[in-house]
Amino acid sequence: MYSREVDGKTLTLVPSGWTYDRTFVLYDKESGSLWFPVRQGLKGIQGEYFKKILPKLRSKDTSWGKWQKKHPYSKVLE
Repeated sequence: MYSREVDGKTLTLVPSGWTYDRTFVLYDKESGSLWFPVRQGLKGIQGEYFKKILPKLRSKDTSWGKWQKKHPYSKVLE
């Protein structure tokens, strides 16, 4: 999970359709910059945010059943 905030803006990240080194590359709708996962987070590899980092956020893997017990009003998009 990564922050979507850079330079005071919140980005909308979506799949670019590209892969690099067998890994999906994302882009942001606001600037069209391409983002690739690195150890620190997502790194801008092309565009307005070249070399900027969207840092990793603390997260935890869980099952849907455990999540739903803890957050019973959660919804799933279909």
